Amino acid sequence: MEAILKDPGGAVIGLDFDGTLAPIVPDPASARIHPEAPGVLAELGAHVAAVAVVTGRPAATAVRLGPGLADVPGLVVLGHYGFERWEGGRISAPPPPAGVPRAEAELPLLLASLGLHDVTVEDKGRAVAVHTRRAADPEAALAALREPLAELAAEHDLVLEPGRMVLELRPPGMDKGHALGLFLAERAARSVMFVGDDLGDLAAFDAVANSGLPGVTVCSGSAEVTLLAERADIVVDGPEGVVALLSELASAVSRP
Repeated sequence: MEAILKDPGGAVIGLDFDGTLAPIVPDPASARIHPEAPGVLAELGAHVAAVAVVTGRPAATAVRLGPGLADVPGLVVLGHYGFERWEGGRISAPPPPAGVPRAEAELPLLLASLGLHDVTVEDKGRAVAVHTRRAADPEAALAALREPLAELAAEHDLVLEPGRMVLELRPPGMDKGHALGLFLAERAARSVMFVGDDLGDLAAFDAVANSGLPGVTVCSGSAEVTLLAERADIVVDGPEGVVALLSELASAVSRP
């Protein structure tokens, strides 16, 4: 934190989206960014090297669910764990992997065979996620799905990414840590902060630790995931706490 405050122009601020900038909701499509977050990030973005949202969502979806994000100076959204990039209103990405739609096509039969009719399948374009938050017993549904979805992922050359009441099938070869590490090198960062809430953010925490830069990791705390809090330098109370911390940081770096 001292390095960021002394030299904000060399700092990269990385953030997850769901559970960090936006509260977790039962229907992923209805998620919305904390109303104060875009303004705080805009103030912060005017003084730091870069603000990057690193998310498992498609980049355009994160921008759509985050009204005002597009106005953050120099904002970059690394979607699909870094496979996709939104910057200046433009999206760049490689072709989508063939295994994702094939796996998604098999999901209805698989879920029916397990008697799971109250889970939600989310088509994320380059990934497909199965959410159990709406199930009568979300934890039991998640446990019942782990092995069958791992087998399905392996059949289609995908990896299984666990999260908060969700299991996601996505292509291998990229994670939030790899995406963040590449971005830090690209921007010649001199310090870094990363804020996350879920297991997929552990790789980004590792990237901070392995970057060789002064770095700080922040957990948007919840009762559902405790491992991240154990690894974090700072723990705050959900998106509300994230916005409060970023607001303090923005105020500090904007002072003459």
